[in-house]
Amino acid sequence: MEEYIKKIDIQSTSMQTLAFIGDAVYNVYIRCYLVSKSNSKTGKIHKESIKYVSAKAQSKIIDNLHDFLTETEQLVYKRGRNTNIDKVSKNIDIIDYKKATGFETLIGYLYLNSEHNRLDEFVKKCIEVIEKEIQ
Repeated sequence: MEEYIKKIDIQSTSMQTLAFIGDAVYNVYIRCYLVSKSNSKTGKIHKESIKYVSAKAQSKIIDNLHDFLTETEQLVYKRGRNTNIDKVSKNIDIIDYKKATGFETLIGYLYLNSEHNRLDEFVKKCIEVIEKEIQ
């Protein structure tokens, strides 16, 4: 996998592509977290994961963790958030969707930039935000 990541030029990669990668990476993190808590049936895990990975949840996370981000991370988030979006699902608020896109862009950036410790730290904070909401 590292061989493919090394071929990706983060500077020229579009924000939507970073968000595409970030979406997948964040989903894997959340699924691993949920499976580590309970080895339930996959349908139940998927339903639980939505509480963490939906656009609304990601928007709430970024609102809570904005001050936690470094200056560079804030810039990456803002560039992702401000990217032009062609289509938005009819049941998603455009503001939440844009924030979620910025959130996923940041995750993709950290992952492709091999900032795995920072990514781990960030995702732990994301989980804490959602766990407070659930309780």
